[in-house]
Amino acid sequence: MEYKYLGNDLTEEKIKSLTPEARHVLCDELRDKIITTVSENGGHLASNLGVVELTVALLSVFDYKKDKIIWDVGHQSYSYKLLTGRFDRFDTLRQEGGVSGFPRISESPYDTLDTGHSSTSVSAAAGLARARDLLGDDSHVVAIIGDGSLNSGLAYEAINDIGQNKSKMLIILNDNEMSIDKNVGGLSKHLANIRVKSGYLSAKHTTELFLRRKLPVLGKPLMKTMIAVKDFFRFIVYRKKPTIFEDLGLLYYGIVDGHDTEALIKNISAVKDLQGPVLLHIVTKKGKGYKPAEDTPSDYHGVSGFDIATGKISGGGRSFTSVFGNKMIELASRDKKIAVICAAMSSGTGLVDYSFKFPERFFDCGIAEEHCVTMAAGLALSGYKPVVAIYSTFIQRAYDEILHDICYMNLHVVFALDRAGLVGNDGHTHHGLYDLNMFCSMPNMTVIAPRDYKSLQRALEYAVINVEGPCAVRYPRGAESVNTYDPGSDNAATVKEDCSDIKDPYIAEDKGTDYCIISVGNSFADGQSAVDILSEQGIFGKHINLTIVKPLNDKSIEALTSGVHFVFTLEEGITAGGVGTYIAQCISADHEVINIGIDDPMIRAASQSRQKEIAGIDGKSVADKIKRLLSRS
Repeated sequence: MEYKYLGNDLTEEKIKSLTPEARHVLCDELRDKIITTVSENGGHLASNLGVVELTVALLSVFDYKKDKIIWDVGHQSYSYKLLTGRFDRFDTLRQEGGVSGFPRISESPYDTLDTGHSSTSVSAAAGLARARDLLGDDSHVVAIIGDGSLNSGLAYEAINDIGQNKSKMLIILNDNEMSIDKNVGGLSKHLANIRVKSGYLSAKHTTELFLRRKLPVLGKPLMKTMIAVKDFFRFIVYRKKPTIFEDLGLLYYGIVDGHDTEALIKNISAVKDLQGPVLLHIVTKKGKGYKPAEDTPSDYHGVSGFDIATGKISGGGRSFTSVFGNKMIELASRDKKIAVICAAMSSGTGLVDYSFKFPERFFDCGIAEEHCVTMAAGLALSGYKPVVAIYSTFIQRAYDEILHDICYMNLHVVFALDRAGLVGNDGHTHHGLYDLNMFCSMPNMTVIAPRDYKSLQRALEYAVINVEGPCAVRYPRGAESVNTYDPGSDNAATVKEDCSDIKDPYIAEDKGTDYCIISVGNSFADGQSAVDILSEQGIFGKHINLTIVKPLNDKSIEALTSGVHFVFTLEEGITAGGVGTYIAQCISADHEVINIGIDDPMIRAASQSRQKEIAGIDGKSVADKIKRLLSRS
């Protein structure tokens, strides 16, 4: 498609000078560019298509070179990137060395904040607004936050603070009734009530703006009187109190059609100079402009690619995620005390079918990881067996709740940590690299790292049935690299009905005593690759894989490494404080232990295999490290 307006020469001044007709064409061009690029590179589609008009409106009103615009989560910033100097590089979206799928301050001076996890925008905006006030400049601060992100406690804390502080800033509430899955909870219902009475609120705000601007002297006291009368009659007629935002001290305006660029420009222009914090409520549709994404926005939240003509999404098939979801259905069918909890991610964690089959034992708490964990404590105290399914990168938000509300009381709660390790093109904010360090350091915690589908199934069964206290099961994104589970093999542990056999180290290779690799969970494939490479070069060693990494079966590890001086640990997690550290502490001083893991967590977007190469934990890199060290000994 030839673009009339979108391109490298579309400056800030040109954006502001466009006619309404030209802005309409520009929005069509943005959608075309986003759809085309995401179909090839993968990325977040539905959320980005939903904010095209909003982005054009924001850059038609504000000065992006001076004002601070913060996109919450950031996976809806593609239009913003295209309009702020990154059009010529946009084809590299989410590729190695290319444009990030999220705002990155290292990528552009016009990205205000690195984002990737939800609900941070309002807090950051509060800090920027206060700094602006202290510095005495006249810049604007704008935070765009979705209704799903607004469910988070962090957003509530920020709004509560700015409501009493009164620093001037604009919060745009992008209400599309969804986060990744359908929104849940009381706030979602509150927003639905506001939408129902949007005509009343619109008339109210038109009157307020008239009084502020046309009658600056008499307007303020007159408006206070009218507000008091208005609230009285609103309660009589609607039986409704003011919105929660007004109760918390914000000036509330809306509702505005988020796909009417001219209405957005008019309303943003009207409220941007008001003193104090303002919340402008807009309503958008996820996937706007591409029917398959409009019809099933959850499916098009994050895609690996798709066919534009048919809408068929690339990839699919069996994965660790789907294996987890199916195993939970099996376990819950056998045990009515099992309950599953997620944080607005039923589809992402593979729990859609479970939620339909056991709705009374499925709890989606919205984007509220801390609440999910402590609620699980309450279920566990009542005799239930809660399984909390949250991506590894997001469980970091609930560190204190896991430690204080679960581990200290030794409660039987199972944490299912999807996307553990390197995650690929979403980049460093989404890697699950800290869960091993985090959970292994916690008292009473059992930590399990399956290497393939079968060991994941057995790990879940063991965690739910056998473990008496807290337990974390971490597994990677995507499909298994290899299926090692062969009960008939001489190397396989004896299969036990209660799945306790996963406590025994898995002996993958025993060719010699030149070295020993102890791999953790899904690092098995890279460890075995290293063994094969070294064997071809006449260097022979052992390969042991651990599934249960805490508590360590130190006696078995010591016995299996007997006669081997060089022991190399391998894990897809941060080296410092990782599993290798515990292994080094538990085996005798006869061994020299070298920990191989990820030293630098800031590994940017690339394929998962390429990220392993960058980190030096792929099979070839591991083999090279072992060979170099052995050659120096």
